[in-house]
Amino acid sequence: MHISATKLSASLWGITRHFTLAAAVLLASASAAIAQDKVTYNMAWLPQGSSVGVIVAQERGFFRELGLDASIVRGYGGNRTANELDQGQFEFGYVDPISLVLNRANGGKIRMVGAINTRWPAGICFNTKRHQPRSPADMKGLVLGGGSASPVHNVVPAWLEQNGQPKDSIRLLRMDPAVVDAALIEGKIDLAECWRASNRAVTQKQANAAGVSLGWIEYSDFGLDAYGSGFATSEDVIKKRPDVVRKFLRASYRGYEFAIANPEQAADIMLKAFPNTDRAVALAQIKDMGDLLIDSQAKDKGLGFLREDRMRATVQFVDKAFGLNGKVKPQDAYTNELLK
Repeated sequence: MHISATKLSASLWGITRHFTLAAAVLLASASAAIAQDKVTYNMAWLPQGSSVGVIVAQERGFFRELGLDASIVRGYGGNRTANELDQGQFEFGYVDPISLVLNRANGGKIRMVGAINTRWPAGICFNTKRHQPRSPADMKGLVLGGGSASPVHNVVPAWLEQNGQPKDSIRLLRMDPAVVDAALIEGKIDLAECWRASNRAVTQKQANAAGVSLGWIEYSDFGLDAYGSGFATSEDVIKKRPDVVRKFLRASYRGYEFAIANPEQAADIMLKAFPNTDRAVALAQIKDMGDLLIDSQAKDKGLGFLREDRMRATVQFVDKAFGLNGKVKPQDAYTNELLK
């Protein structure tokens, strides 16, 4: 068969063009992969509803859409998470304001960059068949169990004084955190610290199984005007990678919005990502987040906004509870600039 030089040239040009386009596509894909910024988020504890927004964002590809390659790791408590974040072991963490302020008081440089629990999510749980306190005054002489390293041992005395009660009117007992919930259900202690979107759902499940009626008093209903945990990062990351912080927050809050609107689906997503998750507990925690995440006084500011008045009250309470003598200024503990 005879092929003209013109047809041969056209054919070769087509083949060359095909390979050139294929190479361009591969190069673009490789460049996109290289462009992904790697970040790690520390949950401060095991997977639970408090971190559902980040888990949803990862599983549904919200981070990837913004050029982030995100990893989620478990943590070992607030203080350790705050200190490791300050040391640069990861970029973002679920950090409570007590751990954050204490870190800064000791020379650390981390800031809260977005609210998750827009009010203090903790309370004091009790068996209603044994006790029915309606105020801090009703708990006089009762024994409250808390984790050995829990902030409850400093928070409760300051909270009692805030409510006109002697700071030692509740007897505090340091315990292995793994046994606090069971000790309450079994009647070995009168009261226990319990946290919404966290261990309260676990305690409720245990109470239901044991035929115990669980009740609680919220600190926030008796004068504790403070933020709970939020997203924190180091000042170094804020300075050097502000766009990464903005992208992380944008994707994460999109994840929380999805979870609030679709709690059942969000629970399934958590179970898929972390197969050891108790779905019923996770669902209860996610529903708690639907209430904790929204600040009725800052709805127009969008998710994550940190109010100056509440941050000031938060830092002042921590200052009093831990005797910090004004070492940390409220304006140094947070910023809203990365939410923009």
